[in-house]
Amino acid sequence: MKFKLLKEFKEFAVKGNMIDIAIGVIIGAAFNKVVDVLVKEIFLPPLSFLTDGINWENKRWILRESVTEAGITKPEEIAIGYGKLIEAGVDFLIIGFTIFLVVKFMNSLRNKSEDPANTAEVTPKNIELLHSMVQKMDAQISLLERMVENNTGAKNQ
Repeated sequence: MKFKLLKEFKEFAVKGNMIDIAIGVIIGAAFNKVVDVLVKEIFLPPLSFLTDGINWENKRWILRESVTEAGITKPEEIAIGYGKLIEAGVDFLIIGFTIFLVVKFMNSLRNKSEDPANTAEVTPKNIELLHSMVQKMDAQISLLERMVENNTGAKNQ
């Protein structure tokens, strides 16, 4: 049982899935930093400008204010920080839209490369092989259909 699990893990790692996941995590971490700067330095300042300089990160709804008496704060302030939720929402929208654009771009490149009729892009060998097999199967189906038509026509006469 233990060796079977190790064998399966080795197959998983060798097939490249683990490497792909690691690369995705690393790129995702770097992408997170870019999006964070994009939101805080590019998108939120114009939003703050449009709303008379409101700093969204510090926006909150105070449920109970703290009271300071003789330099001592009695109950701590209780507040709901909705500004950070707005910032996280903007982060989410930017990440989602950016991933959409990247996936759309990658799909267009893949579609171009997998189109055997497109001579501008190099088609992978497995796609060329599948395309030629489909063409041959279509030719065989066409031949079989003509044979069936000829046999049906001969019987009717």
